[in-house]
Amino acid sequence: MSKKTNDEIVVVPLRHPWRWVSAGLLVLVLGAFVYSLWASPNINHSIIDQYLFSPKVMMAAVLTVVLTIVAMFFGTVLAIIFAVMNLSKNPVLRWVAKGYVGFFRGTPLLLQIVFWGYLGIIYPRIEVIVPFTDIVLFSEATSNVFTAIVAGLIALSLNEGAYAAEIVRAGILSVDSGQAEAAKSLGMSSGYTLRRIVLPQAMRVIIPPMGNEFISMLKSTSLLQVVAVMELYARTSQISSQNLAQVELLVVAGFWYLVMTGILSIPQSYLEKKFGRGFNPAEQKSRWLKFSAKVNA
Repeated sequence: MSKKTNDEIVVVPLRHPWRWVSAGLLVLVLGAFVYSLWASPNINHSIIDQYLFSPKVMMAAVLTVVLTIVAMFFGTVLAIIFAVMNLSKNPVLRWVAKGYVGFFRGTPLLLQIVFWGYLGIIYPRIEVIVPFTDIVLFSEATSNVFTAIVAGLIALSLNEGAYAAEIVRAGILSVDSGQAEAAKSLGMSSGYTLRRIVLPQAMRVIIPPMGNEFISMLKSTSLLQVVAVMELYARTSQISSQNLAQVELLVVAGFWYLVMTGILSIPQSYLEKKFGRGFNPAEQKSRWLKFSAKVNA
């Protein structure tokens, strides 16, 4: 909107009062709902206070973070390997990568966790024997090798590798192929080109969805309860089964999940800024328009 005063044009911003009204109503309704939950006489606040900073609960929260970091590390390594295999010109590598991604994305994570947790039913012992001899190099009960935590980490890592492989593949494809061709023309090897040229540029596309995968992994660790890993949700469930305070312990678990999610979101923001430095879509567009104008001139 504008008002003309003599020869001057005064620009008046367009008002949007209903935006503020609707936002205020939304905050009011949400606040009333949260207050009704907290003020409910059926919630025992003393139990929440008792277990919110309980050493058992806090140690379970630490274990949850450790499981998340380790599983994401191995999942990311697998993702890079299978993404590169999927983009390979070798059809065998390409089909192996597609089969891996298709299998682990096509079966539920809970099923995979249960499979690795009960692997000892299929293979009671793990033995390493020298071929064509009776010499046993290693022999141990499967349950001693594939403990609950090891089985859970394997399941989470393999599953994450399948999903993250597609994210990494999309990031690699977002980099102009001319970059790799120029590197090869300078005598750089394929591995060196991938590490120093392609992946650093692809990180701008990879980081945001991988950050979401990291947060999702934090919550997926709760599924390890089925193989008796005492992470946060399993620990609070165990406590609630003893004192029958299910809702109160859910509040405790929810609080720590929110805290961990908030903390783990900080490095994601830092990495997004670091790898997105120097890239501005609007600036890139204006540069292209200036270049086109010079060419047309």
